Amino acid sequence: MRITRTVAGRSRRVAVLATTGLTASALLLTGCSSDDSDSNESSDANGKITLTVADFGQFGYKEAGLFAKYHELHPNITVKEDTTADEKVYYPKLLQQLNSGSGLADVQGLEVGRIKELVDTKADQFADLSKVIDVNEFVSWKEKQATTADGKVIGAGTDIGPMSLCYNTELFKKAGLPTDRKEVAAKISGGWEDYLKLGEEYKKKAPAGTFYMDSASAMFNAVVSSNAKQYYDESGKPIYKESPSVQQGWNLAAEAADKKLTQGLAQFSDPWAAALRKGTIATVACPAWMAGQISVNAGDANKGKWNITTAPGTTAANWGGSFLGVPKAGKNVDEATKLVKWLTAPEQQAAVFKAIGSFPSNKGAYELPDVKNAKLPYFNDAPIGQIYADEAKSIPETILGPKDAAIKDTISTQINNMEQRGTKPDDAWDAATKAIDKVIG
Repeated sequence: MRITRTVAGRSRRVAVLATTGLTASALLLTGCSSDDSDSNESSDANGKITLTVADFGQFGYKEAGLFAKYHELHPNITVKEDTTADEKVYYPKLLQQLNSGSGLADVQGLEVGRIKELVDTKADQFADLSKVIDVNEFVSWKEKQATTADGKVIGAGTDIGPMSLCYNTELFKKAGLPTDRKEVAAKISGGWEDYLKLGEEYKKKAPAGTFYMDSASAMFNAVVSSNAKQYYDESGKPIYKESPSVQQGWNLAAEAADKKLTQGLAQFSDPWAAALRKGTIATVACPAWMAGQISVNAGDANKGKWNITTAPGTTAANWGGSFLGVPKAGKNVDEATKLVKWLTAPEQQAAVFKAIGSFPSNKGAYELPDVKNAKLPYFNDAPIGQIYADEAKSIPETILGPKDAAIKDTISTQINNMEQRGTKPDDAWDAATKAIDKVIG
């Protein structure tokens, strides 16, 4: 199935949203351009143009009907999507194509874990979108991630991953814990340390064969994501070994593994999906796109057994997010930039959110009914539009580095080893740092 999107422990599947107000089809008719006067260097004899979009996993454009709608608005243009399931496969290929200047699509999807490396080393190979999109329309930190020191913008923001906590109300009830989302939020209001304390409460009366969390590595990513300074400092120096956020996340992950609060499952693996289906997981760190993963993998039998509340603590966090870039070597640069502008406009981002649950980075979408009034029936009608919009507005600006994704992947692997193999924390950390140092030099 072409519905998995993975990078640095990240993946997606379809989420179905229930909203009120305008329909997606009505929204799609706004925010578009009627100007079809671009150069047609790759048009056929009849003036027809085919725009290619290469991306990874699931950006949601087909699911939201956006490519078909764009063709209706621009009859001379057909959009074709080339999707690679795994971003770890997609990105090396993209680098090869950029290096050779051939094989590139008109529009390329860019993952946030790679964007700093692309800004630093490949910016001159992308069209500057600073005059095409209004960067002020997006959450303040989003477009800064894709902007060079001299103001060139190589990618228009698609989605972001504001954090929440998904929890199984049936398991919470059996363990004697509160199930109301406000009461759960109060129990973890002190931060991720409180989250582990709640896990210890859960363990005392946990139903047999169940676990408080799916993965300590997921909690690690959530902890680190709530801090502005993560793996690099402002000068571009790797600081992951002494980073307070990394140390906090690592120590909490080690504690969770030691206290057997985690089932020790690599997220998005087959065993992880099976555990959701069997109902053995009580909580999952939940960036916006994760709700779709849970609903699809847990299946209809678990509908209504899950809920969503705010993330632990008072510091907002973001996990994930992507961009659309236009390579200069593409055949239809002018038309491609227009398509990117349209796809990242509020109305289209709201349509994608409604179709698959990817939360918009364009602030203008937050007041549209399909976002503002969004609820998830699967999660007891959790008001996700409100939860994620409130979180998105206060997410700190993160310092990104060129190898963020590789560092996250390596640390997550070693956390999984602590959970699954009983590797001692010191040994796991030593293995992680040695592997990372080989990658970053």
